[in-house]
Amino acid sequence: MQRRGALFGMPGGSGGRKMAAGDIGELLVPHMPTIRVPRSGDRVYKNECAFSYDSPNSEGGLYVCMNTFLAFGREHVERHFRKTGQSVYMHLKRHVREKVRGASGGALPKRRNSKIFLDLDTDDDLNSDDYEYEDEAKLVIFPDHYEIALPNIEELPALVTIACDAVLSSKSPYRKQDPDTWENELPVSKYANNLTQLDNGVRIPPSGWKCARCDLRENLWLNLTDGSVLCGKWFFDSSGGNGHALEHYRDMGYPLAVKLGTITPDGADVYSFQEEEPVLDPHLAKHLAHFGIDMLHMHGTENGLQDNDIKLRVSEWEVIQESGTKLKPMYGPGYTGLKNLGNSCYLSSVMQAIFSIPEFQRAYVGNLPRIFDYSPLDPTQDFNTQMTKLGHGLLSGQYSKPPVKSELIEQVMKEEHKPQQNGISPRMFKAFVSKSHPEFSSNRQQDAQEFFLHLVNLVERNRIGSENPSDVFRFLVEERIQCCQTRKVRYTERVDYLMQLPVAMEAATNKDELIAYELTRREAEANRRPLPELVRAKIPFSACLQAFSEPENVDDFWSSALQAKSAGVKTSRFASFPEYLVVQIKKFTFGLDWVPKKFDVSIDMPDLLDINHLRARGLQPGEEELPDISPPIVIPDDSKDRLMNQLIDPSDIDESSVMQLAEMGFPLEACRKAVYFTGNMGAEVAFNWIIVHMEEPDFAEPLTMPGYGGAASAGASVFGASGLDNQPPEEIVAIITSMGFQRNQAIQALRATNNNLERALDWIFSHPEFEEDSDFVIEMENNANANIISEAKPEGPRVKDGSGMEFSRDYMVHDIATD
Repeated sequence: MQRRGALFGMPGGSGGRKMAAGDIGELLVPHMPTIRVPRSGDRVYKNECAFSYDSPNSEGGLYVCMNTFLAFGREHVERHFRKTGQSVYMHLKRHVREKVRGASGGALPKRRNSKIFLDLDTDDDLNSDDYEYEDEAKLVIFPDHYEIALPNIEELPALVTIACDAVLSSKSPYRKQDPDTWENELPVSKYANNLTQLDNGVRIPPSGWKCARCDLRENLWLNLTDGSVLCGKWFFDSSGGNGHALEHYRDMGYPLAVKLGTITPDGADVYSFQEEEPVLDPHLAKHLAHFGIDMLHMHGTENGLQDNDIKLRVSEWEVIQESGTKLKPMYGPGYTGLKNLGNSCYLSSVMQAIFSIPEFQRAYVGNLPRIFDYSPLDPTQDFNTQMTKLGHGLLSGQYSKPPVKSELIEQVMKEEHKPQQNGISPRMFKAFVSKSHPEFSSNRQQDAQEFFLHLVNLVERNRIGSENPSDVFRFLVEERIQCCQTRKVRYTERVDYLMQLPVAMEAATNKDELIAYELTRREAEANRRPLPELVRAKIPFSACLQAFSEPENVDDFWSSALQAKSAGVKTSRFASFPEYLVVQIKKFTFGLDWVPKKFDVSIDMPDLLDINHLRARGLQPGEEELPDISPPIVIPDDSKDRLMNQLIDPSDIDESSVMQLAEMGFPLEACRKAVYFTGNMGAEVAFNWIIVHMEEPDFAEPLTMPGYGGAASAGASVFGASGLDNQPPEEIVAIITSMGFQRNQAIQALRATNNNLERALDWIFSHPEFEEDSDFVIEMENNANANIISEAKPEGPRVKDGSGMEFSRDYMVHDIATD
């Protein structure tokens, strides 16, 4: 407890009732069993309320429960007291005061401030030269609000003193997610002091760098031994290179390299191949000077051009932000910003768009009292509570208040003091929604589309009653596959939440400008001159939209009419239109070398979008459907025994492997089939199965059990063939009824989901208003005739069908390169 001496040397707070030592002891005796000392695994929330974005900086301060270590603002602490009966809270408050001026009018010299002991972010709106902070802590006992100022070593029992000290000195529960903490202090390389540098006459120019082996011009590393400039390793977000710097180390054994573009007078990024980690080089200036680089005059830029070499021009981002113009700040409901937590703009863009939709506003913020009152004992781990908290923070205006009149006057009189919106930091929300997700729980750049689908999945799994606000995004896609040889067709439908469109590069409207720019750029690179101003391809959105309905070839298409593989063509159209259409422009593609590349293009979006021409028409007059026959399972004789032993009971499918694949964006049913057909041999083997089979028409269809006689039953379920009658197998019915559901409810759910266990459970949870239908039960129990049973039409997915005539433009803009 390192801080205890300094902390407990503070003067006590005011406002509490003066009591003798004995009185304080007697007052705390009834509550002593509820006061705990935080253990190593406890999360201590002392920076943020569980129900709001109140903090010690807020007017009412923050109350930390001395038993659960959850924190509550003044508006919510009474709720926690009533629900749990916990009476002792630590009240934390940070006071902001203007600094005392010296005789000359300036602020007094800076000195160590012993009055700050809370690990809080300072207010960026305040000039640190003019303001100082003072933290105050006290114990508050409910319901009478007795206050005991801290520190109070003489009067408090030892256990209480230790608990208070442990709470105040505890680290943030988000420590692993804070950018400043996951970047640990770098070690000094053991090779730095005696690094050998070859006297080979190599001199590094200030710009125009490229890899000596592959001509890449980004993510370049300078080897500090021989001056080789080589590319770094490849990353999936298309950054990086081909790993030639590492190959060079393996060939030559030269251990240290510095990343070009990061060199500044303060240092640079240095990596030790031998030690396999980023390191510090205390002699970096000397090592760089060996190759003609003056570290003290370097400015970190990606392409190596220094600031005075670049022609000043207004960037696209500055145009979007209207940089250089005087903008009127907006305050109040709906004008609250989200602070960047470090590469978290993907989350901010999605959540700002989500809570601009009335259905989400009603589902969460409209139900705030009920959600908060019925939240679990730990509301930080409840999705609906955290969604409601975030929605209220964005929409209430409570965290976007204009400055008071005195501050406005100060802003006019004092140009350097410019108050901005406070905004909110969604740390608690991000920690919960990204929990157990390997990508979103990191501080790496992410894709907004992937997070959007992840969020939709969480909304569906945690829906409030029968209301599911994500239904506004849900629509049906009709896929038409035609056998090119027989001209017969098959129509299927699938549920989707967004429309993915390719970038139609061939439709660029400024091709002449692009050709001229490319010639100028190559000439500048060859002569090591500054690059010309970037010219982006201008793509009409209509060209991207047209690609959605373009026919595409289906590789390895199995025609049920021919009972053999044939050429097939697939087209997609909207079987229903959502209320809100989410569009993703697929700006990444794979080159011939299988390295992901990003299109740097400009796409003109219309203000109004009419997609009614993409409405599905279903089976047309004169079209003949393909027979409903599944392809045979072909098993070579020499491997039949091995495969028979390898295939597993579907109930034993490794769900962890399934989830690993699902998190990559593949359909859940396809992931289950991949794990099943590869015999639970792990996610990597299953991934290879997916790559091979992902173009098959039934790729995302539910898992079916293969029959070893040569063909699988067309209506086979997960637990066995049920034929064309769709009669739920007793094995699945028994599993659902063993969970406590009614038999008739299980049967109806299975019929509505084609006998798929997982989807049937989802159907049951999404239909809590289910009422027993006696006629339906009699029909299901007594009729074995497939034709009679099939007359009861199963309920399909929850889809609202809107008009495709007008979609007004609204943006959920995110680019993983903007962080």
